[in-house]
Amino acid sequence: QVQLVESGGGLVQPGGSLRLSCVASGSIFSIYDMGWHRQAPGKQRELVAAITTGGTTNYADSAKGRFTISIDNAKKTVYLQMNSLKSEDTAVYYCNARSSPFFVSYWGQGTQVTVAS
Repeated sequence: QVQLVESGGGLVQPGGSLRLSCVASGSIFSIYDMGWHRQAPGKQRELVAAITTGGTTNYADSAKGRFTISIDNAKKTVYLQMNSLKSEDTAVYYCNARSSPFFVSYWGQGTQVTVAS
């Protein structure tokens, strides 16, 4: 089992920045990759960005050029630096970790990000 705890959400004005953090605990030796998904009201949950423990990244088109995902393997912490935030980035952001070899998926409880003036 892997437990995930997110932090860093909040209210920010359009054009502002936020950094989300997610710390993994438990069977962290099994983690293959970690990432962030988001779910806006009335919409499906979608991938924002993901990173393997080897450093390979994957971004949604909406995140490219504005968001940066990084991982500290020693701390088993994944970060999402979000810049140039837009109102459409408003959502609950969920941390995700997948374990090898069967890609079992674990989820955090989510952190609210609201972009509004």
